Order: sequence, then C-alpha cells, then structure tokens
Amino acid sequence: MKKSIFTVLILVFFASSLFSQQKVKTGIEVLRERNFDILKGKRVGLITNPTGVDSQLKSTVDILFEADDVNLVVLYAPEHGIRGNFTAGHHLEDEHDEKTNLTVYSLHGKLRKPTPEILAGVDVLVYDIQDIGSRSYTYISTLGLAMEAAAENNIEFVVLDRPNPLGGEKMEGMITREGFFSFVSQFAIPYVHGLTVGELAKFLNYEKLLDKGVQCKLSVVEMHGWTRNMNFTDTKLPWVMSSPHIPRAESTFFYPISGILGELYGYNIGIGYTLPFEVFAGKDIDAEKLANDMNALNIPGLIFRPIHFRPYYSHAKDIEQHGVQIHIIDYNKIPLSLVQFYFLQEVRKQEADKDVFKENEHRISMFDKVCGSDEIRIKFAENYRVEDIIDIWNKDIPEYKKRAEQYFMYR
Repeated sequence: MKKSIFTVLILVFFASSLFSQQKVKTGIEVLRERNFDILKGKRVGLITNPTGVDSQLKSTVDILFEADDVNLVVLYAPEHGIRGNFTAGHHLEDEHDEKTNLTVYSLHGKLRKPTPEILAGVDVLVYDIQDIGSRSYTYISTLGLAMEAAAENNIEFVVLDRPNPLGGEKMEGMITREGFFSFVSQFAIPYVHGLTVGELAKFLNYEKLLDKGVQCKLSVVEMHGWTRNMNFTDTKLPWVMSSPHIPRAESTFFYPISGILGELYGYNIGIGYTLPFEVFAGKDIDAEKLANDMNALNIPGLIFRPIHFRPYYSHAKDIEQHGVQIHIIDYNKIPLSLVQFYFLQEVRKQEADKDVFKENEHRISMFDKVCGSDEIRIKFAENYRVEDIIDIWNKDIPEYKKRAEQYFMYR
C-alpha cells in the first residue's frame, strides 16, 4: 500500500513538473520579471485591449500603471476598445480610462495611425495585443501603422510578444497584391502568416514593408516556453476573447476556415448564432446531402455533420438555416483557408443556379481585399472547383517562408 502511494506521489510530482515546463510566459510577464528595464526613465504610451493580460488575467494597463519604475502617460485603443466595450467596426471616440484616468486615443475612428499630436510627450510605444494569426484581423494593421508613426516621430517601439494561436508552422494564402491593400490586408503577407506578433513586427520592419520603407527602433520582449508546434490550447494560458466572435481559443482555428466566405454575406457561417465561424449554412441547403458530400472529400482533420438553426442577429436573423457544422478532429492536418472554397464547390452542386458572387456584388470588393487579390474569385467562379485555385492560393508560400524564417525567435 505504501509503495503504491509513493508511486502516485512520484507520478504527481513528474506531472506537475511537466505542466510547469509547458507553461508559456508572455512578453508582459517576462518584462515584469526584468523589472521593466527597457521602460525605465521613459514616458510610455500603451497600445492594448482586453487580451493584454498576464496569466492571472491582470491587464497590462494596470500592470504598467501600478509599476513604480514605469511612467505610463497615455493609452491607444484598437478596434473594440481598450476594455473591449465596442463591437466590430464601431468607430471609437477619444475618451478617458475610468480605472487609471489616462487619456485613451482611438486608433479605430477618425484615426487609424497615431499622429504627432497624440504622440506628443511619448518616448516609447508599447504594443501588447493577442493576434489570431490571420491577415484580415485588424490588430496587426494597427501594429504596422503604429510602427510607421513611431519611425516617423523618432519614438521607440516595443512589442510584448504573445503566441500565434494557430501555431508557427501553418502558412497559407497568397501575398496581398498591389491594388488590394486595405485595413483587412494591410501588408504583403499571406492570409495565414505563421508568425507571432513580435516576429511579424520584425518582418515588417526589416523587410521594409512599412509605408515608404520606414524602419522604427524596434525591441521585442520574447516569450519563454513557446515553440512553433504549439497552438494556443497547448500553451496552458487563459484565453481572453479577442473580439465578440472569437470567444474561445479554438475560435481562432475556425476563423480562417470560413472568414473569407463570411465577407460575401451569401451564406451563414455562424455569425449571429452560438457557433461563430463554425458552420456553413443557407436557407435552401439540403443539410444531409451537404454533410455527406463534404465528408466524401476527406478533407484532412475535419468531419461535418448536418445542422439546422435560426440566427439571433446579423444578416440572416430569424431565417432558418440548414447546413453543416465543422468539427475539428486533427487540427494539424487541416488546410484551413481552403475549406470555405470546398464548401462553395459542393453547395454549387445543389444550387447550380445560385452565383454567390453575382448575387452579392456589393461585397465583392471586401471579399477580394480579404483574399489579397481578385485572382482567386475570378478563377474560382469559372467552374467552382478548388483544384483550379490551389496553386494560385499557395504559390507564394515557399518564398515567403524562406524570408520569414530569418525573423523566427522560436523553434
């Protein structure tokens, strides 16, 4: 009996040791352990939102504001706001943070890029926001524009690094082409870029991808314990919803699976229901047939099941939808961003007279911007076959990966 208790204790010890070895420390936690060394004696401006927290969910705003050796003087808010109290696309006004009484300048309203006026008196800009690994998510656009402003105003720029929730090995999609740059495709990177926000900052800076090739004085506070084969659920960190439709860490997996299609509004992808980005549905779809057809494709890592629901809000509010729910079986195997095109291919067989592009012409510009070009739409619309676009979609990846690897901080 004593021997078995001893064995159990040994196993518990090793299990707890393994857990501690797996735990990832984010940039803010590493910076705190370093006693905020790179911020001492400087007037600090902070760009963050509710995802800027430590492992105990304390806000980076509060950590820096309360630190004896840090002079936090101003805050800057991306989409959704510093405390997350605004919906997607909401134009924010300047305000005061109730907890710290610091001025909060909006970077998702009249301004997208900090001006010299709102940077006055700032020595260093600190960026601490959780990215989700897909190009069309606007926080990295804010990152790049803020870096440009820092370069133009001779202000240091510090990124407190965080995990790429998709991991550091998946890279998918074409590089944004000239004429298609926008706030949802701000830079010449693939749709799934495979970099942490710190690595991405280095890539943008040293590859001279910022406007006019400017370069800022950049520092990245690296994480401890993160490796490229980790998705967010492997990190043991708590997830703070990065926007209203990314409530869970796993939501970041589904965003590139369906988010491009969602720009058309022609089919429902779960926005307005309890499964954002996790379904493909429409009012006239035969759900059983679609599930069978999608499963027959044997898309690696996925299984589909029929689903029926009524959205509570958004463009299909109160209209019964029929389609498939996407179930992830093996995340590492999924060709994430191509799945939505497989759906369009299969649903076209049911609705041969429905041209989702022609029926939603007012949304085509946004669809193309998110894709990074109109090449994908034009080629796919000819026959609705994924095989026609695979090479176009992924042809930029080998060269991009070769360039990006120079900026890897984690292996």
